[in-house]
Amino acid sequence: MSKYIIRKQRRLQEKWQREADEEAKRKAEREAELAAEALKRKEAAEHKKLLLEQQEADRLHQKRLQEKKELDAERMSKQVDTLISMLEADRHQRENVRLQEIQIIIQNREPTLHVLDWHTWLSNPENQRLAELDFEYAVQMFKRDNLMARRRKGRGGKKYVSHALSFSGDRAGATESYATTTFNPDTYSLWNGFTISFWVRPDEAMNQTSTILGSKANSPTARFHFGIHSNGNINVGVGSNNVTGVNNPMEVGRWYNWVISYAGTQHSSGDRKLRMWINSDPRMTNNNNTSWNNQDEGMTINFGGRNTEGSGYTNGFACALTNIAIYNVNKDSDGTFASEVYSNGINHDYTGDDDLVGYWRFSEANGTTIADTSGNGNNATFGAISGDTTAHPIWEAVEP
Repeated sequence: MSKYIIRKQRRLQEKWQREADEEAKRKAEREAELAAEALKRKEAAEHKKLLLEQQEADRLHQKRLQEKKELDAERMSKQVDTLISMLEADRHQRENVRLQEIQIIIQNREPTLHVLDWHTWLSNPENQRLAELDFEYAVQMFKRDNLMARRRKGRGGKKYVSHALSFSGDRAGATESYATTTFNPDTYSLWNGFTISFWVRPDEAMNQTSTILGSKANSPTARFHFGIHSNGNINVGVGSNNVTGVNNPMEVGRWYNWVISYAGTQHSSGDRKLRMWINSDPRMTNNNNTSWNNQDEGMTINFGGRNTEGSGYTNGFACALTNIAIYNVNKDSDGTFASEVYSNGINHDYTGDDDLVGYWRFSEANGTTIADTSGNGNNATFGAISGDTTAHPIWEAVEP
């Protein structure tokens, strides 16, 4: 009996010992898990702290970069402002120097005593320098010099008297007077560029298609004529082009100088410039693609109307006409030549100019022929009108 109790007691003790060991083991495992979780939380906290510190460092770095960028931009802006100020001050200084030099030239220069053309006027070094400093002001001085020279000439005695021809036009009842010439634009290759200048006085209402001078071939079309369109505008016909949208500033009974220049059909598109001035005022400034492809059409020009292929005299214009000059080069693209001609007045003398291929000065004052003094001999002759000599154009004196 006692042995049974002893074994049972030993087994209980062994059981209790196992339970105690297991409890200790579970406790140790729980403690280990708690320690691991604590370590994990500590590592997470330290990692979070590190990330926050790095983010703060990045923020401070970006802030420093932005501040540096703003400082650099501010310094650059100040440098640009300083440079602009220096350039502006330099510009003002140079402008003041320019104005002072202009003032000195004006104070020291002597006005010309005679009417001069532009190139002769520029042969004076002071005038040349004035044109370099201020072209527009130089043109004004050029015009003033010539105006004063003409006034001095007028006070000195007899004025030179030029002449013109008055044409009747072709309205109902008109005598249809005109003049023919042997001048053919094709002979002088005007399609490669030309300049024409003439003085005209309208003597009728400008409300029908009328031609001051020129010609037109119809098959194929080749134009060289200048006048008035039925809409009242200026009409300029060159090559295959017929410009009718140019505003007409003329009034009946007053004299006007026309200058038309053409660069030539040999140029590329955009450079085939056709330009026009009336009394040196630009009237056509953006016609840059005028073609003259139909050449050698053999049409001579008329004065007081148009020589039209198949019809002869057409589109007559009641007007007075004088001092017609034609060059086979483009003499003007900026209005310099037009200003020179207009400033010199209706008696401007083109004699001896280079590239002058036709010049009718109308200096005869009588007879039925207008001499071409260019040296090419393309004289103009009063048009035959059924043998009626009373229907001829009428000579008249023109005082400048």
